[in-house]
Amino acid sequence: MKIGFLGGSFDPVHFGHLLAAQDAYEQYRLDRIVIVPAAQTPLKPSVSHSSAADRLAMLRAATEWDTRFEVSDAELQRGGVSYTIDSARHFRALHPKDQLYWVIGGDQLPLLHLWREIGELARLVEFIFLERPGYPVKATPDVPGLRLHRCDGHLLAISSTELRERTRRNLSLDYFVPHKAIVHIRSQGLYLKPE
Repeated sequence: MKIGFLGGSFDPVHFGHLLAAQDAYEQYRLDRIVIVPAAQTPLKPSVSHSSAADRLAMLRAATEWDTRFEVSDAELQRGGVSYTIDSARHFRALHPKDQLYWVIGGDQLPLLHLWREIGELARLVEFIFLERPGYPVKATPDVPGLRLHRCDGHLLAISSTELRERTRRNLSLDYFVPHKAIVHIRSQGLYLKPE
């Protein structure tokens, strides 16, 4: 079985995230995609705009109808800073014989050599990186054993920061965020306070 994993804050989840997952799923003929919300991302460990429970609820609401996707709360359950190596070990133990792929944005490639225990991580999973069609790869990291696969993605210029600001300004999230996630944001009064 070929399983892809997409990690991030998802604060809130938006169509850019879901389209990236779908592009990787389709181009690499994955059997499923697991979306893994981080408890705390290493690059922004103190920034959290909504609770883990809210982020998990939004992801589940956005994807519950799609049998290709599942949402894992493994990093939320573990708590603390979420490092990909810890998640890769967790998922490798659950799926010892499957092919595991970690899906990342092409902007992460120049930084990949800085990821915690990248040598071990490269042994546990392969990487699918998303780039805009027709754009050359920016830089390939020098990591022994690294297995990289390019995915020409439909990359959307949507940021969660912008969406939180739109919410504060009482602007629509339609066409940016799945409707059921918007319903959750409104019902819980998320993102109304200034960052």
